[in-house]
Amino acid sequence: MKKIVALALAFIVFSTAFAQSKEEKKLVNWYNKELKSDKIIGVSTEKAYKELLKNKVSQPVIVAVIDGGTDINHEDLKSNIWTNTDEIPGNGIDDDKNGYVDDIHGWNFIGNSKGENVDKDNLEVTRLYKELDAKYKDADPDLIKDKKEFELYEKVKAVYAKKYGESLDNSGMAQSGQELKEADSIVKAYLKKDDYTIKDLKKLSKAPENVAESAEKLTVWLMFGIKASDLVGYSEQINSELNYHYNLDFDSRSIVGDDYKDNSNRIYGNNDVIGPDPGHGTFVAGEIGAVRNNGMGADGIANNVKLMIVRVVPDGDERDKDVANGIRYAIENGAKVINMSFGKAFSPQKKFVDEVLPLADKYDVLLVHAAGNDSEDNDVVDNFPANIGDDGKPITQNWLTVGASSMSIGDDLAGNFSNYGQKTVDVFAPGVDLWGLKPHNRYETASGTSMASPVVAGVAAVIRSYYPQLSALEVKDIIMRSVTKIDETVQKPVEFGKGERVNFSTLCVSGGIVNLYNALILAEQMAAAKK
Repeated sequence: MKKIVALALAFIVFSTAFAQSKEEKKLVNWYNKELKSDKIIGVSTEKAYKELLKNKVSQPVIVAVIDGGTDINHEDLKSNIWTNTDEIPGNGIDDDKNGYVDDIHGWNFIGNSKGENVDKDNLEVTRLYKELDAKYKDADPDLIKDKKEFELYEKVKAVYAKKYGESLDNSGMAQSGQELKEADSIVKAYLKKDDYTIKDLKKLSKAPENVAESAEKLTVWLMFGIKASDLVGYSEQINSELNYHYNLDFDSRSIVGDDYKDNSNRIYGNNDVIGPDPGHGTFVAGEIGAVRNNGMGADGIANNVKLMIVRVVPDGDERDKDVANGIRYAIENGAKVINMSFGKAFSPQKKFVDEVLPLADKYDVLLVHAAGNDSEDNDVVDNFPANIGDDGKPITQNWLTVGASSMSIGDDLAGNFSNYGQKTVDVFAPGVDLWGLKPHNRYETASGTSMASPVVAGVAAVIRSYYPQLSALEVKDIIMRSVTKIDETVQKPVEFGKGERVNFSTLCVSGGIVNLYNALILAEQMAAAKK
């Protein structure tokens, strides 16, 4: 029993990723609400449609969701999925001559022509450590010629040791998750229902021994507000870290069959945009373009959008080559806004991404990227992909980095997990306890800058839809200038506990939270001035 209590306390300290709100109904569409009437710092979507867009004409805008795959058949999403009308489905021919066969709804860069797909993968730190350790493990530091690479090796080695060690420390939680999963199944079968309370469990003290023991285990966790599903999800995360993310002997790239360090071969993969686990991408896509006002789940920000699905992110870290080719594919096939809800600490083939970013300026495309979920200052730490060239200057003008905010008007306004940066994070947007889409016509809550980024991508899509005469750079400028300014003291994001209190304006360039209503007023003014 003491062990269970200790692990429960550890779970509360180390993980908030699987915590569910007790009032989920209040979370539905909160990001679409507004401060004045709702007392919630959403992005004023509903007010914008009601007061500013009611009788306006719009045109469809293609938004690329570069992610881990998306359930394109979801009831709340399928009518807004992009279709490549220049391609004939299933004929095995590259009809539109873009290099990709049967790319009907987008493309998957982490698969092969046989239809096999990458699911799990290493983190970039693991791949780098494995490569550099073979080169420098027994090297004499005084004889090293490439000092810069050796410094990278020492940094990577330290980070790998720390992260892998943390996963090992939490391995007991993974075991407890499996135990709780079994206990949950036993109790549900005995009660013949899927939901139960602490009161229900306490009544099982005189049930058959295996049922009573299972109920006792579940009761302890529930006393800490942790459901079996929460802990099972966390245990699966730890198992993925140990078996795949930090496993030096694991390599799934053979499935793709290419050389990921060589970007001369850009045509690879398959057209399976759903992939093995489309959970993350489905949620992200829904924030942008879930069908509005249909009475299902959540309402997306944009009402006239076509979602192009580009799969580059496995359960692990994405590779620079795939990111670069995913961006290129989206741009060359008509996307006007690209959402990128992913990131990593190391980017060994960064040059591949750097080479493709200027296309955003050439083709007038706005790139929107999540700031990261490590409670770190992006002015100090790296979070890739990054819009920074070797000269320290921005590569493209058309780039927005997004931090995550909550509905709370007060100390907890900035998500405690969110990265920030007075110079490198442009804006904040709702990203804490959002209600959204889950594969197979289901719905759930989620938090992260991954959720905040598509909110901004959705806002950009609305502006581009109703004001197509405005450029990507003008749309970025509008979003930055029209934020809800927050000149108040809040808790600075910190991994555990409470951080120092700072003025919210110091956490990002704009000093505020994205606001669609304000943005549309400014867009109207800017469009009128261009006539």
